[in-house]
Amino acid sequence: MTPVLEAVGLTKAFGGLVAVDNVSLAVRAGEFLALIGPNGAGKSTCFNMLMGQLKPTQGRIRLSGEDITNLAPRQIWAKGVGRTFQITATYPSMTVIENVQTALLSHYKRLLAVVPYAHYLYRDEAMALLEMVSLAEQADRHCAVLAYGDLKRLELAIALAHEPKILLMDEPTAGMAPSERVDLMRLTADIVASRGVSVLFTEHDMDVVFSHAQRLMVLNRGQLIAEGSVEDIRQNALVQEVYLGGGATFKE
Repeated sequence: MTPVLEAVGLTKAFGGLVAVDNVSLAVRAGEFLALIGPNGAGKSTCFNMLMGQLKPTQGRIRLSGEDITNLAPRQIWAKGVGRTFQITATYPSMTVIENVQTALLSHYKRLLAVVPYAHYLYRDEAMALLEMVSLAEQADRHCAVLAYGDLKRLELAIALAHEPKILLMDEPTAGMAPSERVDLMRLTADIVASRGVSVLFTEHDMDVVFSHAQRLMVLNRGQLIAEGSVEDIRQNALVQEVYLGGGATFKE
């Protein structure tokens, strides 16, 4: 079966520095795949290439078999790749529901044509998305006053507004309290499973990774050093060395 998202020989060099070195990956339909590694491993660089913010030095990227290597981010988004960021990307001066409505206006290609009437468009659809992430009661609050965990859930609703085939989630629980991290990832897992969306995510919290990932890939210094199930990665001596300096194991 053709992967939803596939990268072959992905490489990115900045002058003499090779940030990502010949990395290949494939995300299957409905899969929850974690891309992990220590700081500076190349995870965000990989994400930026997959989403079009950076052009690979070498390698190809395919979405459902279609080459998207040289497409702009907006073109990749339009073809069905959603993304959330380490630092939330919302409009603080707008309300919660207006943020989601803006994403829906973009999805339906009506951003410029009906700006004076935007407040009235797709409100029911936006509310359904907010219900999904348990934010409906805060629909008319401005984003500037939301708690950080709520902003993360709002960003998830925005990312789902254009019905993506796959979500790229770059450290989705960064900056959140431990209990919020668990709740957000459980919510994400439930939503994407019900919608059949694939997920590729990076994360430093190993409890989150081991609780939700179906498969893991491990980067170190730009190179892929391990790939497998949670148990495979948990027991991998090289991964333990990279993360813990050796002499220890990941907790059960």
